[in-house]
Amino acid sequence: MKILVTGFDPFGGESINPAFEVIKKLREKIGDAEVIKLQIPTVFHKSIKTITDKIDEVKPDVVLMIGQAGGRFDITVERVGINVDDARIADNEGNQPVDEPIDPEGLPAHFATIPVKAIVQEIRESGIPASVSNTAGTFVCNHVLYGILNYIYKNKLDIRAGFIHIPFLPEQVVTKPNTPSMALDTMVNAIEKAVEVIARTEDDIKRAEGTIC
Repeated sequence: MKILVTGFDPFGGESINPAFEVIKKLREKIGDAEVIKLQIPTVFHKSIKTITDKIDEVKPDVVLMIGQAGGRFDITVERVGINVDDARIADNEGNQPVDEPIDPEGLPAHFATIPVKAIVQEIRESGIPASVSNTAGTFVCNHVLYGILNYIYKNKLDIRAGFIHIPFLPEQVVTKPNTPSMALDTMVNAIEKAVEVIARTEDDIKRAEGTIC
């Protein structure tokens, strides 16, 4: 099995992005999965093109996208990508779409096709906080989650895909009081657990992970 794992470059004034720092440290082989690593730009549309070009090149079985979610305290596995860009800040090339569809002809949303709840359970059992997230935001993280699921859907590809958000690194919050962070090695462990689950699991588990509000 080939799993393409992507991580963004730094954005929003940060000098580092934990997403790419994590995937750089992933083992090349995790269980039965060959891990292919790719850095992607924090840029609308260019990010999707970078991934789809790599999909066409390496033909992975799974695409697992990793992104920074500053302010979140745990590993959050995204359930759904929505067909809208609504950027609070500009991307790395100055683009700031507001209330724009990612694909004007696309479906309103696409659900992740990785075993979201099984991943959360496995990460928790390894002693790392994790949860199901029902919003990937409306910046470039959601953009690639929706965009890649949409590309797979429209091209009828036999590829599973999903997205995991990770917290800041400790060095990113030195000047951000009361902002949660997580150690790099802890996040590497969590993502490797996610890859292990994806490689061995076709159907997700059924357990309550919803939120009331």
